[in-house]
Amino acid sequence: MADVWIPPIMQQWTGGAKRVQVSGASIRQIIDNLERLYPGIAEHLYEVDEDRLMPGLAVFVDGEAATLGLMESVKENGEVHFLPAIGGGATAHKR
Repeated sequence: MADVWIPPIMQQWTGGAKRVQVSGASIRQIIDNLERLYPGIAEHLYEVDEDRLMPGLAVFVDGEAATLGLMESVKENGEVHFLPAIGGGATAHKR
């Protein structure tokens, strides 16, 4: 099973769990199995209609950015991190 790390902002959907072990050979399977454990979490991770990860959500598998989205492979003992985008920053003003 893969270790799936849940960022603090998403722990409200896992009952406060910071890390869970979930089976799955792809990010799609990991999300499907997370949904079985924590009903409703999938809607925060991917857009069903568009069949893609939520905009602004980054996924890292074994320390590497998941460039294949839902199709990214996950090893049996892999490590998955879901990282939501952080908004804010400086803005430039023209005079």
